[in-house]
Amino acid sequence: MAKVRILSDRVANQIAAGEVIERPAAVVKELVENALDAGATRVEVEFRHGGRSLMRIEDNGHGMSRDDALLSLERHATSKIAEASDLDRLASYGFRGEALPSIASVSRFEMQTREQGSDAGTEILVNGGKFVHVRDCGRPVGTRIEVTHLFNSVPARRKFLKTDQTEAAHITHCVRLYALACPRTAFTLIEDGRVVFRSPECSTLGERIAEIFGRQIAESLVPIEVAEPGLRLSGLIGRPGTGRATRHEMIVFVNARPVDSRTLNYALIESYHESLPKGRYPLAFVFFECDPAAVDVNVHPAKREVRFRSEPQVRGFVIRAVLQRLRELGGAEGPIADRGLGNADLPSASPASQPVITPQPIRRTDLAVMHAPPPAASASGFPQSALRNPQSITPVAPPPPNPQSAIRDPQSPPPPPAVVAWRFVGLAHGNYALFETAAGLVLLDRRAAHERVWFERLREQFRAGEVPSQRLLLPVPIELDAIASALLLDRLKFLHAHGFEIAEFGRNFFRLEALPTWMEPGDAEPFLRDLLGAFREGTIPDRDTDLAREELARLAAAKAVRLPESRGEAELRALVAQLFATRTPLTSPSGRPTYIELNHGELARRFQK
Repeated sequence: MAKVRILSDRVANQIAAGEVIERPAAVVKELVENALDAGATRVEVEFRHGGRSLMRIEDNGHGMSRDDALLSLERHATSKIAEASDLDRLASYGFRGEALPSIASVSRFEMQTREQGSDAGTEILVNGGKFVHVRDCGRPVGTRIEVTHLFNSVPARRKFLKTDQTEAAHITHCVRLYALACPRTAFTLIEDGRVVFRSPECSTLGERIAEIFGRQIAESLVPIEVAEPGLRLSGLIGRPGTGRATRHEMIVFVNARPVDSRTLNYALIESYHESLPKGRYPLAFVFFECDPAAVDVNVHPAKREVRFRSEPQVRGFVIRAVLQRLRELGGAEGPIADRGLGNADLPSASPASQPVITPQPIRRTDLAVMHAPPPAASASGFPQSALRNPQSITPVAPPPPNPQSAIRDPQSPPPPPAVVAWRFVGLAHGNYALFETAAGLVLLDRRAAHERVWFERLREQFRAGEVPSQRLLLPVPIELDAIASALLLDRLKFLHAHGFEIAEFGRNFFRLEALPTWMEPGDAEPFLRDLLGAFREGTIPDRDTDLAREELARLAAAKAVRLPESRGEAELRALVAQLFATRTPLTSPSGRPTYIELNHGELARRFQK
């Protein structure tokens, strides 16, 4: 067993120092890494009140002697490296020797440890960086560290902590990462006296994913293992068509270290270019292995990022490896096949294949895929669920006879008289309506126009607090990860005010019991996941309710649109009338133009007249 030693100034100065404990999850990360570096086969993590009042990490590793335990609380004291050249053959998670003194300086820190062969263990208590006592204690071989009253000595940092649920979610996510990294180590996570998960030693990564993330996700993954000289990629990846709205379930390990690597992330995204619709991200739990000298883990104070010596080589290898595996799957199962959780839900040719309300959620992967018109859609372009409550919507065709039901603000000007003179010519590619005008030609994008109409209708409903909803005969169950679950719990009131009724049904399990009338039940789960992804990315702000409503309406408009099968002149004229009754008829909610105009001069120029 290597002894703890203080690094020389020359070595310490070459390390990217400055370890900062910014939140409770950072404490848990450092202490779990120390436990794994100590050879632990059992790690237990307990915390209370999001880690503010207590964090306890206990392991059965090799422990420390009294001298080593005291040295470990000195800055740049570590047993993992001795020279700067050791960074080129690093085989441990930690190496800077800063974590323990950093934690002890901002909390009440108690460590009990005992190494093999010692008659008694050592107990050290440090409060706000000051030693309180050092004494013998009885305990089994291993180390137990309790961190309480975090940031009491630095209240300015404490006020930047989020809610207990959010901080707890970050701790849970952190422990899950290291549980995935070391499937042969048993992990237990306890929150406020309740066991969040207890995963025994697992022989495979798939078993650990099923234990932690659920069997639905594990069953939607396929194994990958590809090797080239000096490089190896293994793990589990999502089948073609299985995607998410954010990158949070794209987990990458480099030499068993969980990292955020742009090189590997972009390589994975590029590999799925033909297997996922634009804007979706793959599911992946992959381990990249290379020579430790070929990767620099010393570029970020928290060791979250790494840098490869040859980025193009790594990127090319990962793309080749993943593409090869996806092509194997595509050849046997189709390029974008429906494979369970998060799979692409392609439009069917027969009404019998349309989604129905069942106890199991019917999932769709991408809004762009769902924009295709389902046969069950009505001729007015709205979902059948909305038509079950006709008072809740205003049909697109024919135009609303009651002026009060139109979207247009009574103070806004009427539609331009020139629109009345538009002469319908025909429809191109099913989506573009061609009109002849006195000035030239107009091409109308039906989808963009419908989205603008829906966006302003939904925005007005949200502002008025009058969002009609429909109860489901059979609630849709949904399982979320810890962070998404915390985000949802923090925003239940907001969602309930906008037509959703969601009930907590166990740890990280929920039931969708009622939905807004504009949403099909089969769209509910993927929409909710995308919505939580937008909350997580900060796209939908927490503090500005009006802006949050507008962003929600923008997402909902894309989901609500079902292009009608009838494409006659009456329907298109009604659409034009409603479009110009909106406040911003020129663009869709996403900023795309709703129509373009080619005047006589442009036409003459194109034909070189």
